[in-house]
This record gives sequence, structure tokens and C-alpha cells, in this order.
Amino acid sequence: MFENLSGKLSDVFERLKRRGALSESDVNEALREVRVALLEADVALPVVKSFIDSVRAKAVGQDVLRSVTPGQMVIKIVFDHLVDMLGGNVEAGEDATGIDLAAVAPVPILMVGLQGSGKTTSTAKIALRLTNKERKKVLMASLDVHRPAAQEQLKILGEQTGVACLPIVPGQMPVDIAKRAVQAAKLGGFDVLLLDTAGRLHVDEALMLEVAAVREVAQPHEVLLVADSLTGQDAVTVAKAFNERLGVTGIVLTRVDGDGRGGAALSMRAVTGKPIKLIGVGEKIDAIEPFHPQRIAQRILGMGDIVSLVEKAAETIEKEEAERLAARVQKGQFDLDDMASQLKQLRKMGGMSGVMNLLPGVGKIKQQMANANIDESVIKRQEAIISSMTRQERKNPKIIHASRKKRIAAGSGTSVQDVNKLLKQHLQMSDMMKRMSKLGQKGFARSIMAGMGGGFPGLPKM
Repeated sequence: MFENLSGKLSDVFERLKRRGALSESDVNEALREVRVALLEADVALPVVKSFIDSVRAKAVGQDVLRSVTPGQMVIKIVFDHLVDMLGGNVEAGEDATGIDLAAVAPVPILMVGLQGSGKTTSTAKIALRLTNKERKKVLMASLDVHRPAAQEQLKILGEQTGVACLPIVPGQMPVDIAKRAVQAAKLGGFDVLLLDTAGRLHVDEALMLEVAAVREVAQPHEVLLVADSLTGQDAVTVAKAFNERLGVTGIVLTRVDGDGRGGAALSMRAVTGKPIKLIGVGEKIDAIEPFHPQRIAQRILGMGDIVSLVEKAAETIEKEEAERLAARVQKGQFDLDDMASQLKQLRKMGGMSGVMNLLPGVGKIKQQMANANIDESVIKRQEAIISSMTRQERKNPKIIHASRKKRIAAGSGTSVQDVNKLLKQHLQMSDMMKRMSKLGQKGFARSIMAGMGGGFPGLPKM
């Protein structure tokens, strides 16, 4: 979502870093470009004005202008203010999801927002995350009696995720459903109660009165506003309206993986004073993450997000499989089954683009990849090719000759050229693993770091 903004800011700061010394006019010119970039990203005007004024006050100081690396100092100041604008450090006492559960169980959480913002899906995503990450017993309840099949949708999502959902009683009104949900959560020994309320296409009095009535009954510990990040400035207006009437405690941004300009995310915290707690990063039911202001600021300024990359790797890479591969590599062994395992892990981490989004200083590389029309689906094709081989062929690729290549290509829906490319990449990776095995553990680690800098020969080539 922040790619356009990140690209423009990176260009501005790249020019600053190339200069040995900076004058006040140089800084002011750079800040004018930053201002335009933020406005083009749909950040609210008052937020942009406050941000630029705060940065300028520090960036034109003598400590910066006379610094050995003034360009780096300006970037540091922009980064610090960007973190503050996004919400600063995560408050103490909040769990790994960003949601405050420090209350007597069952903890009621009210989900509010406009129709189409992704409330129901976000409710199920949060419920699954609380269940898996926090080991909480969660009950979901749909209070949306206006949108056709809204209650049925939450029920189906509950069945898919294995999270309990309040049984549907036809004709029951939202306030009565809320009372029944609270009672059921208490009697069932649930830790958390998620209440999915109805939305409208726009903010109106009837919507606010209904949600306010539910709030009085449920007495929620958290009121989470679900907002679509693609709606830009209107999302900020909606957030202000809900906050004034309901006392929103946090924001959940959906469709952050889309092609929106990012203004809503940068504006909401500053305009409402409420933290963005979670962000939806995909269509899958587990595609929701805590919002870390510092990490998002790093991504926007092209610094990467190594912490998130490590966390994602820890979640997707199976420990036993990693240990098995490490042992084989140290012996100089690497067959096509091992390669298939690595391709699977790469795909689970979001493919090449998913990994590169979190690496520092790859903005220009990503642009080159986009211009080259690199096909991310190549990983799936390579997995299909390996799956079409016999066990003997995967263990000993040397036996794969012309007739076998034709059979493998036909079985995987690819061409003989694709099979040849895969075998060549495996040979390169296998040779590299053998060289690493001769270097010992320290040399092994140094080779990995060198590979990260120069590019592994075995990474998928499109």
C-alpha cells in the first residue's frame, strides 16, 4: 500500500544523502517534496502541516546542518516523527494482537464500521488469531440483521476456523442478540466475546443509535472501528464520526495489501488520537497482523522490516524440517525433495515479493522486478515439476534424460525448457551446498550472508 509514497520519499532522501553539506534552503526544498508526497498519498492536510512543521523545526537546527552526515540526520528526524504520527511505541499491557484483554472474562469487544469495510471477515480473523496465538476461548456473535445473510456469513467463517458462533434466532433484534451473547459467553466460560454489528453505506443517525444501544447492553472493553484503507480521506471522516459517538478505542485497517495510497493509515491515528491496532494484509483468514508504527515507518522510508521478516519465517518454517535440511547441507546433500521444501517455505512467506517487501534498500530492485514482468507463479510451476517426478528421479536427478523430461513436462503442464531450467537451478544450489559443507559452521554462515548480498544462484529465475 505504501509503495508509491515510499518510492517518492526514497528519491528525496537519496538526493539529500548525496550532498556533503546541507543549507537551510536544501532542507526546506526537500520538505516541500515530502509535503507533496504525503498529500498525494491522501494524508489529511492538517496532519501533513503539523508533520512538516515539527520536522522543519528540528531539521534546520545547527546540530543537523553542521553534522558530519546532515542527510542521515534529516532522515532520522523524519523517521522519528513518522513513528509518532503512526502511534509511537506500543502501549504496555497490550497482548501480541494489540488488543487489550486486561478485563474480567468474558471480555466484550464491539466491532463497528461501515458496510463493506470488512467487519465480519475481520471479526473472524481476530477470533482465529486470539484462539491460536493467545490460546483464548472466543465466542463470535453477529448483530447484523439488516444485510442479507450477514449472520450466516459469520456462522460459516466460524465453522471454517473452528471458533464458536452464537446460534442464530430468526427475527431477534440487535440489542436482544447482544444480551443473549453476553449471557452465553458467561455460561460457556469464554474468555472473549466478539460482537459484529451492522453497518451502513454511510454514517447516519439510525446506525449510530443502534450501535449505541448495543454498546449500553454489552459494555465493551474495546470498541474497534474497522475501516477500509482504500477509502482514503473518507475513512478519516468516518473514524471521527464513530469516535465522537461511540468512544472508539482502536482501529482495524483492512485491505492494507491493496493499491491504496496509504493516507488513511497515516492520518487516522493523528486525527482520532486512537491507535491502529491491527491490519488486514490479505484475503486468507489468517492474514491479519498487529500494527507496529516503527516497523511501518521503516517500510515507508525503505529501511525494510527485518523483525517482521524473522517473525514470519519463525511462523512458517517448520523447526524439524529446518534442522533436517541443515544437517543434510552440512553433509553436502541437497536433492530435489529438499529444493521442493524450500520452494514451499518461500511461497508460504509470500513469495519473492513478500520477502523483498521486508528487506531494506530493495525499492529500486522491486521496481526493476516489476518492469521485468517477473512471474511469481513460477514457484508453483517448479513445485508442480518436482511433484511430477518419481521418487527415484527426485533423489537422483542425473537419471532424468530426454524421454523422462517430456513425461515430467506433460505431467506438470509445463515445457521441457522449464524442466531444464529447474534442473539447472538445482545443480547450482547443490554445488553451492557442497562448497558450504567444506567451510565448517563459521564459513557456512559467512557464505549465507554473502549469498544474501549477491543473490543465491538457486532463487527462482523467471
